[in-house]
Parts: sequence; structure tokens; C-alpha cells
Amino acid sequence: MALKINAFAGTPRAKTPARTRAQRLAEPLAVGDVLQAKGLISARRLAQETDRANRAAVRVSDVLRTRLDLPPGMLAQAEAEAAGTSVVDPNTETLDRRLIDRLGISVCLKHGLLPLRNTGGCTIILTARPDLFPRHRDALRVLFGPVRMAVTSEPQLQRAIKRAYDMALIRRAETRVPAAQSCRTWNRRIARNFGLAAVITLLSTGLLWPTATFSVLCAWAVITLVLNTALKATAAVMHLRARADMSQNAANPTPARLPVVTILVPLFHEHDVAGALILRLSALDYPRELLDVCLVLEEEDHMTREAVARATLPAWIRPIMVPYGPLKTKPRALNYALNFARGTIIGVYDAEDAPAADQIHQVVARFAQRGPRVACLQGVLDFYHAETNWLSRCFAIEYATWFRVVLPGLERLGLVIPLGGTTLFIRRDVLEDIGGWDAHNVTEDADLGIRLARNGYRTELIPTVTEEEPNARAWPWVKQRSRWLKGYAITYCVHMRNPAQLWRDLGAWRFFGVQLLFAGTLSQFILAPVLWSFWLVAVGLPHPLVGVLPTWALWTLGGLFFASELINIAVGMIGISAAQKPGLLKWVPTLHVYFPLAAIAAYKGVIELATQPFYWDKTAHGVLDPTREETTSPPQPSRRPT
Repeated sequence: MALKINAFAGTPRAKTPARTRAQRLAEPLAVGDVLQAKGLISARRLAQETDRANRAAVRVSDVLRTRLDLPPGMLAQAEAEAAGTSVVDPNTETLDRRLIDRLGISVCLKHGLLPLRNTGGCTIILTARPDLFPRHRDALRVLFGPVRMAVTSEPQLQRAIKRAYDMALIRRAETRVPAAQSCRTWNRRIARNFGLAAVITLLSTGLLWPTATFSVLCAWAVITLVLNTALKATAAVMHLRARADMSQNAANPTPARLPVVTILVPLFHEHDVAGALILRLSALDYPRELLDVCLVLEEEDHMTREAVARATLPAWIRPIMVPYGPLKTKPRALNYALNFARGTIIGVYDAEDAPAADQIHQVVARFAQRGPRVACLQGVLDFYHAETNWLSRCFAIEYATWFRVVLPGLERLGLVIPLGGTTLFIRRDVLEDIGGWDAHNVTEDADLGIRLARNGYRTELIPTVTEEEPNARAWPWVKQRSRWLKGYAITYCVHMRNPAQLWRDLGAWRFFGVQLLFAGTLSQFILAPVLWSFWLVAVGLPHPLVGVLPTWALWTLGGLFFASELINIAVGMIGISAAQKPGLLKWVPTLHVYFPLAAIAAYKGVIELATQPFYWDKTAHGVLDPTREETTSPPQPSRRPT
């Protein structure tokens, strides 16, 4: 099949006359003429939209579809009349899967082609892009012999492929990542036995050698604390030295030739945010004919499907239905939707996101300026309604520290960047090359960051902001954080299956970074009670190490803990200053009583490793203010004409 696909992609290119891309794409003016004859567009408007298509080097039909908001069936009828052929709905036909398999469903979806049937010694090929059919005619003849074109709409073509290949597409979505780098082979029985063995061993050594056991745990907790604190301090210093870099990058001009960008927005039980989401995405100032927003819906989620059905979707926003399956994770849905994406750049937003208006322009500009090894861009996450309560304030401080100080520090240090699950943009060819997302991993973003690095690609941070809703309730916060920490643990275990290979893939420096970011972070939260025990010394109560450690060692530990707190406060204040939220500065010291919640989440996550490793603990959206579409608009940087 790969041989046929390569031949299919290469043959038309050799036959293409030596004309400019803009000239070739401007040729199908007859479609506009048909629409003008039907009274659907004026001659002046047609000339304007044709000129727009020529300047952007896109199909005239795509511009007319988005700018006139034409129903797909009406546009398909006009294209068929212009091409002198008929419209066929493949969903009313019996498909010949042998013909489709010969071409390949990936090629069908990518080029908008669908072999229908053989009749009279000729193969009828349906196309959703009849103006581009001549480019593929020679390759199609190699595969099928004589061919004849008929027209269908893109939604009808995709619906027909889904109907015939849903099981194959969903299996592919669940197994795109190679087994060696996926957690789908995670064995909960082995994890449970290993966990029980570790607990029994720890309890046994604690009973036999209590002081030695506690000393070892303290030593490891202190080492990881020192290393994590040093990393934060280094990131903060580098941030202060390089504050001008972000503003310089933000001013980079957008290239004249813009690509199609697909935005995947997974929705699950989001009945109260669908309308607000459409309003916020409509604030993006990227050309509509180049913007492909896909609302990724689960088939059995009738609540969200009904909410989207009630909303009026513009032509550049379309729903994609993910078939039912026992596995319900965000990466599974993303993998499935990737099959139907139009863009060469793939972005991911969450349901409650409010991106900056010029965000896509910034992403496109950065990709254009960087080489192909920069495969991924991560934006900055911030919060609206950050002042709702103490928990939301601390959440905002934590995110400001992570996205504005720590992650940029990791980038400057050349370490692996654990990605965030939203405001993430990646080159499509790279994403497909590394197998997309791990459908079973509940922190698919962090795992993707490691796999990109292992395959030799780089991730960069961009100074564009997306605002979202903070998690402002204690138990939902614990559930969300337990999912993240569980995913961190699974991701670490998967990539440490073969430490020597991970070392070879990443090199010594980034290998050490993975140990610190994943094993170190998990150790900090799991062993937090060990460090808290030193408060007993501070209040004059007995402690297991009093009498074992010399006085100077206890004072040294106390100074170390105090210095760590001061550094955490300083880094938090730097992050809040970078986020330009001075009202939160006074709340930074209270993070000391905020992070103990993460210890509870860590223990919950560790237990789930052996009970339900792939369970996706859903975070509810639209809780703080379901009517926020009128009160929270996305940031409005300098706007660019579309």
C-alpha cells in the first residue's frame, strides 16, 4: 500500500505544467460563475473572493464555502455543474471496499477521493475537490485503469468512509503509537503485585530498622527537594536575564503564504460551554478559509451533541463524531479526529479556552522562521476568574510559575519539555510520523513531549496566551491532579522500560532531566509527609532523627527548608509579575498550604495505577460562570487583516 500511495502522490507532480501555484488554483472560476448565475453571489463579490483565493493560494471553492457560508450540498452541486458531471451521495451507495483499499483510506481522506464502483470498464471516482481532480487522474489510472469523475461533498465523503471503516479507524486511533512507547500494554496485575511488594518491603524494613529506613527516605526526599529547587532557581535567573526574548519573538511578522491550520477541540459532557466556545474561537483573526476547527465529540455523549446541534456553526467549524468504545480518553479522540484534519499544522484547545486573537498568526510565524526540527510550539496558559477563591488564586500562581518561568527555563537548558494539553501546536507530518498521541495515557501531553525529544525534534515556548477556567473546588482539584500524577508515573515507567535506549535517544543531560522532572516530582509529592515531619522538631516534639543526626545537621536541614520556601516564593512572584497580575502577589506565600493537596492526589493516583490506570477523571468546565461568554472575552492584541 505504501508503494501505491507514493506513486499516487508523485505521478501528478511530474505531469503538472510549469505554472505558478496561484495560477493553477485560480482556474476553477466556473464554480463562481455557476453561483453567480444562481444569484448567490454578485460579480463584484466573486472578483473579490477570487482575488483573495489567488493571494492566499487556496481553492476558490474553499474561499466561497467559508465566506458565503454555503451548505456543502449546494457547493457540491455548483461544482458538479461547472465540471459537467453529476453529484453522488456515497452514503446511498454500496461501497466496494476492495477499490478503497487499493487507494488507501488515508489517501482518500487527504485528497478528498473515493473510488465508488466499476461500471462499463471504467471506475467511478468521487471527489470533493473536482478542480484538483486532473492532478490525480494519471495516478488513479495506474491503480484503476480508465476513470470517470463524479462529485460529492466533503462531509458526505467522510461520512461514507466512517461508515465503512469506523472499526479500522478506531483501532488505529487506539494503537497509533508503537507498543514499545505506549502504555496500552500496562498490566495492572503486575503493577498491583509490584506495589504490594514495595509496601510490604517498606513496612518490613521500617519495623526491623526504623531509623535507617526513615533516614533513607529523608535523604531521598531532601535530594529531590534540592534538585527541584535548584531547577526553579536556575529557570528564574534565566528568565530574568532573557525577558526581552519573548517580546522580540512576539513581534515576528506573519509570512505572506499562510498554511491551513486545524484546531482540534475535544468535548465531553460540555453542554454548557459549546455556545461560548464558538464565540471565543470566532475572535481568532486567522483567515477563515485557512482555519479548520474540529469539535471532537463522543458518539454516546448525547448531551454535548445536542448542545452543538443547537448552536449555529460557521463553515469553518465542523463536528467530528468519535465512535463508541470502552476506552474514553482525550488522546483516543484526538487520534481519531486527526484522520479528518485538513491542516498541515495541528493545534489543540480545551473546551473552556479563550485564545489570544492573533495566536494562530504567531504560531504560523514561528514555524515559518524555524527549521523542520522545531516540530512543536507550546503557548502560555492563564486563567480568567482567577480571583474566585483561594484555590483558584493558588492555581493561577502555580500556572504562572510553570508556564512563564519553569517551562521556558527547561527550553533554555535544553531539557525535555512536558507539554500542556492545550494551546499546543505541532507539525502534522511529524505528529503522524511519531504515531500521534498515546490513546491510553491520561497525560498524553507530557508523553508526547518525551516522544518528540526521543525522535530528535524540538519544542519551543511561544509568548501567546490562552485563558481558561481554573479548577476552584478542592475535590475536583485533587481528582484532576491525581490524573496528572498517575499519567506522569505511567509515562515515566513506559519510557524507562529500556533506560539504555532512552539514554541513547536523549543523551545524558536530557536523560537526567527526565529523571528530575518525572521521578523527582513524584518523589516530592509521595514523600511530602516525610519532610513535614520536621515540623515536629520546630515545635519541640520528638522526631525519629533527633539524637541520630548532630545538631548542626538538623539546623542545616532547617536552613535548607527555609531557603527552599524563599526560592519558591520568589519564583512564584516572578511568574505572577510576568503574568501582570499584581493582585495575586500577596497570595504567593500561601502555596505552602496549597501543595499538600497534591500529596493526597499523588496517593490517589498511585492507587489507581493498580486499579484503573486508563481511567480519565473528567474535569468539569463551565462551573464558575456558565454565562461567561459575555463577560470574558479573549485578550485582544494587535489585529491583523484577514
